[in-house]
Amino acid sequence: MGGSKVSAMVAVVGSSVLMLTGCGGDSGAEDQPFAGKSADQVAAEAVKATGHATSMHVSGTVRQSAGDALDVDLSVDRDKNCEGTVKTAGTTVEVRHVDTTLYLRGDEGYWKSALKGQPRSDTLVPKLKGKWVKVPSDDSATEGLCDKQGLVASMDEDKSERKGLKKSSTTTVDGTKAIRLTKRATGGETLTLYVATEGKPYILRTTTRGGKSPNTATFSDYGKAVDPQKPAAGETVDLKEIASSGQAG
Repeated sequence: MGGSKVSAMVAVVGSSVLMLTGCGGDSGAEDQPFAGKSADQVAAEAVKATGHATSMHVSGTVRQSAGDALDVDLSVDRDKNCEGTVKTAGTTVEVRHVDTTLYLRGDEGYWKSALKGQPRSDTLVPKLKGKWVKVPSDDSATEGLCDKQGLVASMDEDKSERKGLKKSSTTTVDGTKAIRLTKRATGGETLTLYVATEGKPYILRTTTRGGKSPNTATFSDYGKAVDPQKPAAGETVDLKEIASSGQAG
């Protein structure tokens, strides 16, 4: 279902970092942060630290191939608790993953798009809009949406794609000092990974500039508790039950 739009951002964030977290031969000047370490060593430490974090917040924008911008704002932890929003093409969907259950609350535009081409979508949409919709556990489109560890793992899948990373200048990301690690991708895009230089070397931001799908993802609130509340029963509907019952017709 329409969760594919939501999970698309997760895939993009992972692939952006994947292209950056590889072999770079530029160890930088001695007065730089991480002096004596190559760019690939710094990136590897950043992926490891981010993976070990109990939780994080991710926000960002990616322009999809169809031209629509996808905006995500999610807090997620190692236990797959998550809460936030995703916006695209003028529609909004709120996301909560509580215990083992994923809930989505979308506006009318979201559900019209999500259910486009599905049987009885015209009767389903009015029953779903504005409600917290319990998503089937076997829904492949939303699988991985709230999987922090899966996201971090995707950052380090294919090391053959991770060559040419260079240390660049230092900066700050939302008040935290960071170093830029950059590379030019084969498609001409400029990719930048921002790694914290104080405390643990967490990934703070990734950007892609140029190309067909520019994007930015910012990571923050490492270690902050993620405590989404289960929606009230009166505000919740079960997608599978509605779709399979006479309520849909």
